[in-house]
Amino acid sequence: MADSPIILSIETATGCGSVALTKGGMNNGKLLAEATAQPEVTHSRRLLGSVDWAMQAAGVSWEELDGVAISLGPGSFTGLRIGMAAAKGIVFAAQKPLIGVQTLDAIALSCPVIDRPLWCLLDARKQEVYAACYRTGPSGLPEQCSPVEAIRPERLLERIKGPALLAGPGLNEYHDLFAEKEGLQLIPPALSSPSAVRIGFLAAEQLICGETQDPATIAPMYVRASEAEVNLQKKNAA
Repeated sequence: MADSPIILSIETATGCGSVALTKGGMNNGKLLAEATAQPEVTHSRRLLGSVDWAMQAAGVSWEELDGVAISLGPGSFTGLRIGMAAAKGIVFAAQKPLIGVQTLDAIALSCPVIDRPLWCLLDARKQEVYAACYRTGPSGLPEQCSPVEAIRPERLLERIKGPALLAGPGLNEYHDLFAEKEGLQLIPPALSSPSAVRIGFLAAEQLICGETQDPATIAPMYVRASEAEVNLQKKNAA
């Protein structure tokens, strides 16, 4: 493995997910193969087929693989569950380490220059966005400086003081609202969406440092309860 681990990464937090094979981390990373699909094609129908295609396209055997990375969320509850189940199945079958990467970290990585606070956003539905703030850390990579939360866009605007960058698919629904505030620079969602490629590069850095997760206990990062859980809580409280 050395300093260039080969990582199979899965990103299913958003409607348009992806699978990628990468070699190396942030400084020496190389894309070997990538498969994406349109949002209307469900993750469950295409995910394992995309994994097989990527492995064959890259000419990588399961023995050569150094680890499997999964986008932890937040994001689509269904997408996260499907991706996590697939990743766990692969690591148990192939006997490879599992590395979890926060989805918003992958969005932050899409911004080459962070010269002011960077807010990464994903659509949380229910008129909310998942949000976290990032700054450039000592290593030169983005570092999260606020906890991930589900928040109404109006409240987030009240919290942002001074110039800031905003990035991620969460801008799609509320672009006009954010664009009205002076001092905010909006990075187009098409250029700042999470991808399996960025998940793979971040996972390689974690794997080199020995940071892996237990497949038996790892769970998606939901941030808030699902609709089904909320309804069950209401039923039990009645």
